[in-house]
Amino acid sequence: MHTEQSSSLVERAYLFAKAAHESVGQVRKYSNEPYIVHPAEVAELVRTVPHTDVMIAASLLHDVVEDTSATIDEVQLEFGNEVASLVGMLTDVSKPSDGNRAVRKQLDREHSAQASPAAKTIKLADLISNSRSIVAHDLNFARIYLAEKALLLEVLKEGDQTLWDLANRLLNEGLQALESTTMQRHLSGARHSAAK
Repeated sequence: MHTEQSSSLVERAYLFAKAAHESVGQVRKYSNEPYIVHPAEVAELVRTVPHTDVMIAASLLHDVVEDTSATIDEVQLEFGNEVASLVGMLTDVSKPSDGNRAVRKQLDREHSAQASPAAKTIKLADLISNSRSIVAHDLNFARIYLAEKALLLEVLKEGDQTLWDLANRLLNEGLQALESTTMQRHLSGARHSAAK
């Protein structure tokens, strides 16, 4: 019976997140896939390490308060205090009026630093999913994103070690890809200048 209730929780979270993201027409930035692909990937990453069904539900719901009209109160009413608490820890707290991007990311990082180990595990999975997508599709933005994520990783050390190691490895690989691209541009520019 407990397993049936748990899978029901995860299924309900999936359907709620899918509907919430669809209701605002949200799609993945680079692929135009339905947005639910991202939270589902985050949930699958969390499933690869010690987890609970509450963590999987929160993984699926991690962007609904931030990106849709859903509220934390609705999440609490639908899914209970534990799920809502995790979603609250995963939701960015900064607002555009707080200042420039660096200031806002600092506020969000401070919020993440206070999160539970379970929330930090989900945040690591989110970082992994987003890093893969951004490095594959947008090296210009990746320069900013990876620098921010290097700082964020420092406050996520209480999350799952396996996911932290994977996030750190992806960060380093992304930074190496940026260095390689920068070096290729530099060499290409030098060859072009020498040919004149």
